[in-house]
Amino acid sequence: MRLRLYRSLDMSDIDLVKYGVLWQKVESMEAKIDKMETQLETLIELANKGRGGFWMGMAFVSAISTLLGYVSHYWSK
Repeated sequence: MRLRLYRSLDMSDIDLVKYGVLWQKVESMEAKIDKMETQLETLIELANKGRGGFWMGMAFVSAISTLLGYVSHYWSK
């Protein structure tokens, strides 16, 4: 024997006002999620630009330290 966990719904069981409020909340959340997705994409673009600048800075500092190391080694002999 199967236990029935749900009951059949009739249209009279649905409160149209509550359904309308729920529908409005869902649409509002969808708009917020779309806005968050746009902001997240912008944030990722900025992070990627920053990452490129970081590696350029690392290359510059490495080149300067190599040059200073070479000059200091040359003068120490």
